[in-house]
Amino acid sequence: MENKEVKVAIKPKKASAAGEKAQVTTKKATQTTVEVSKEVKASSRAEKKATSATAVPRVYATGKRKTAVAKVWMTTKGTGKIMVNGKPVTEYFQRPVYKTLINQPFCLLKADGVYDVDCQVSGSGLSGQAGAIRHGISKALNQISEEFRQALRSGGFLTRDSRQVERKKYGQPKARKRFQFSKR
Repeated sequence: MENKEVKVAIKPKKASAAGEKAQVTTKKATQTTVEVSKEVKASSRAEKKATSATAVPRVYATGKRKTAVAKVWMTTKGTGKIMVNGKPVTEYFQRPVYKTLINQPFCLLKADGVYDVDCQVSGSGLSGQAGAIRHGISKALNQISEEFRQALRSGGFLTRDSRQVERKKYGQPKARKRFQFSKR
């Protein structure tokens, strides 16, 4: 341990006409350092490599639609379980349209129940989020096998849908709507 003296200046709350000076006090500060041996670092690295070797391979992809962004992690050996923001897909998306939209890449490749999907999605509404998840799943399937690329490309799943909401113009109520015109 090292002991250092630190000078601290304390200013008076109200300055008087006589001109009081600031009080100076000294305090002892202690500083401790912790050293980690190289052996402990090496053993922790070996443990990380051992756990990653036994883990099931996962593929990461990002999908986008409107303003929604989906981060998709796909496990190559799974049971077909799809989790969205920590909830099952049937609980997160109540309407069956969104569930079928998400499962389209699997149906096209006839790979239902083969891969587990875990995704975090944010932004936009449910429709945009479902489209972003579909795009992310398609990109992850493309990374898993190059054989899937032709089918996914022809189905249009690998192309990001770039349509966005048109911006509102100033002096008008909405993007295209106009206020009523009066000639006289």
